[in-house]
Amino acid sequence: MVNLEKSLKMALKTGKVILGSKRTLDTIRRGRAKLIILAKEAPEEIKQEVMYYCKLSKTPLYVFEGSSVELGALCGKPFMVSSLAIIDPGDSDILKLVEESE
Repeated sequence: MVNLEKSLKMALKTGKVILGSKRTLDTIRRGRAKLIILAKEAPEEIKQEVMYYCKLSKTPLYVFEGSSVELGALCGKPFMVSSLAIIDPGDSDILKLVEESE
């Protein structure tokens, strides 16, 4: 089983991760995202838009079972993070999250 906290920290350190819903949506539209992580408690409008574009582009989506504040804390940030895009996982095994959740 993939440890989300450990994998996310490794991806942030060694890979390329985009934080924030506007930048995440832009990354999905450009087809650069390998995985999207969305906070379960994200604003409904953001959730709908991210889910819609993930379906269109067939980008894997993982719904984090916590709030935007918790996701922000997991990323080591002092602010809310509703969604984030993994462009390059670096040395982490974070892309296995999707395989496990299917």
